[in-house]
Amino acid sequence: SLPAKLINGGIAGLIGVTCVFPIDLAKTRLQNQQNGQRMYTSMSDCLMKTIRSEGYFGMYRGAAVNLTLVTPEKAIKLAANDFFRHHLSKDGKKLTLLREMLAGCGAGTCQVIVTTPMEMLKIQLQDAGRIAAQKKLMAAQAQLSPSSGTGAAEPAVERRPTATQITRELLRSKGIAGLYKGLGATLLRDVPFSIVYFPLFANLNKLGQKDPSVKAPFYVSFLSGCVAGSTAAVAVNPCDVIKTRLQSLQRGVNEDTYSGILDCTKKIWQKEGPMAFLKGAYCRALVIAPLFGIAQVVYFLGIAEFLLDMVPKHRA
Repeated sequence: SLPAKLINGGIAGLIGVTCVFPIDLAKTRLQNQQNGQRMYTSMSDCLMKTIRSEGYFGMYRGAAVNLTLVTPEKAIKLAANDFFRHHLSKDGKKLTLLREMLAGCGAGTCQVIVTTPMEMLKIQLQDAGRIAAQKKLMAAQAQLSPSSGTGAAEPAVERRPTATQITRELLRSKGIAGLYKGLGATLLRDVPFSIVYFPLFANLNKLGQKDPSVKAPFYVSFLSGCVAGSTAAVAVNPCDVIKTRLQSLQRGVNEDTYSGILDCTKKIWQKEGPMAFLKGAYCRALVIAPLFGIAQVVYFLGIAEFLLDMVPKHRA
């Protein structure tokens, strides 16, 4: 049933995000830093510096936004894919690869309704620590330089905005469109991701089915979700880098600003080289693999069906 699909997707999203959010934070910071002002050399370096400067919970900056909105996002994505697969099938016959890809395309298109504002807010909160650390480093270097003299003033402590404050400011200054900045780049990432992920998962999962009428074991669903998720994540990583750059409202010192997808692509290619489009790719694979593996296991176990069955049914 649709309620069961929505609950399953929501539970899967909550569990998955809680497990992998620190890696997602590292991915955002690695993707946003430009060659002139590199704060981190790798995922582990980013996480260690984040813990030292912001504490353990600094790794979960923006997690509240993600945990709030990931439930409708994952619910829409998984339920929409099932919906399109059902309506594209003919008399219960096996879906062709093209129809599986069309179903994934529909799911990816539907999910951006929630994904775009969620990612918009999450990125501001995740990247705030990087920008603050960069400014602090620049101030310390200025104090140590011979030309700065002695007795330079301590840099003012910046108060980082909350998701509510960012939302209010965007709505006040730009209206609802402010929360949907980067919508085109989000579509460019999520639609191809779903086109790759869902057919690949479905076909990998079938390999573990001994009989078409019997579900594959849960570990097969988990591994299929991990492999399909990481493959799709790496395939669309260039679009994810562009989306992250476009949705970042604050920039570090001497960092470029972008007017759109083409401008962002051109500047990254010219100033940072083609390998810049793979920044954070292994972080994204590490985030998506368990996230979708867990999602498929929750779907497999039918936790929502169990919860719905526990609700007493009132007789008319």
